[in-house]
Amino acid sequence: MRNAPNMLLIGSTGRNIGKTELACTLIRRTRPTQPVAAAKITVIREAGGRCPRGGEGCGACTSVDGAYDLMKETNRDGVKDTSRLLLAGAFPVFWLRVHVAHMREGLDALYEQIDPHIPLICESNSIRHAVKPGLFLMVKDKRTRTCKPTARAVAHLADIAVGSDGERFDLELERISTRHDTWTLRRKATAVILAGGQSSRMGRDKSLLEINGQPLIQRVHEQLQGHFDEILLSSNDTRHAFLGLKTVADRQANQGPLMGIASALEAASHDRVFVVACDIPDIDINLAHRMLNDAEQYDAVVPRSSPRGGDGPRLEPLFAVYSRSALPLMNDSLAEGRRHVRSIFEKARTCYLDVDAVSAPPNLNTEAEYRAYVDRFDSTRR
Repeated sequence: MRNAPNMLLIGSTGRNIGKTELACTLIRRTRPTQPVAAAKITVIREAGGRCPRGGEGCGACTSVDGAYDLMKETNRDGVKDTSRLLLAGAFPVFWLRVHVAHMREGLDALYEQIDPHIPLICESNSIRHAVKPGLFLMVKDKRTRTCKPTARAVAHLADIAVGSDGERFDLELERISTRHDTWTLRRKATAVILAGGQSSRMGRDKSLLEINGQPLIQRVHEQLQGHFDEILLSSNDTRHAFLGLKTVADRQANQGPLMGIASALEAASHDRVFVVACDIPDIDINLAHRMLNDAEQYDAVVPRSSPRGGDGPRLEPLFAVYSRSALPLMNDSLAEGRRHVRSIFEKARTCYLDVDAVSAPPNLNTEAEYRAYVDRFDSTRR
């Protein structure tokens, strides 16, 4: 799967519900400060000349002879979707028609024609199977519950659903922006970096381990910026003052991470809090968005993976989303002397979000894990 942080992908549950208008609006908002490219991507599934929408169709799919066809839009009449994207200010604009078995090949051809450091806005559902964009929006028709199959297949991967009545959207579009060539969505939520551990297995302070010339905790902080209304630091001392974050001390020291989470929930400005340990060097922000989406109905949303070797499911309680509604359960558990975060899961409304082992958040607990990570990091930069 291609990793494309500069891509904002827009899908939709149906036709004519404002997907292109949303793309054009975001282009107009972005264009005054930086260039932006755009593409409409049509994934072809049917063979033998049959139109996927039924009937004779428009010929867009059946006219593709090879694995894909990439056309650069130059017409500014505003009739076609790609022409509307061009009029909105995007440049260049492409229409990629690609057979489903050749999506990666088609994406490679598209990226050969654009600067990977320029923000890119794409329209498609099915291409999500072949690319991990910086941000994936799913436009939903507020007037109906119907959902076309291509949207249903990828809806669970959307960072956020955007309701539309065909003219207006229920998302504050100023919350979408770009930062360091990556699309960001600033959520009405708090992020908390847990940095109160003793680093006993590491033998030295994990939070200050150096990766690419910066402390690990600073790397974590930078990956969270632009995605949350508020970022807090859970710590009991001042060694991380250089981050400039509001620090929340534990109500009672030496009670473990559950105390840190409970204390942060009390101090947070929002009911939903994304918690991440300071020893997780790579933040899957898309996974964080998906957990935040589910948190409206749960007290806790926790990733669950199945490691190789049949050791049973692995939970990630220190890369999870907690709602303020979980605070009474946390306080009860702490009062009873149960300090493990998992102690609340059976009583709480807990959603376990299944992820594959590769997508599970990695953490650095030992010197060997740290050295192995640095070696992999350095090898990818060569």
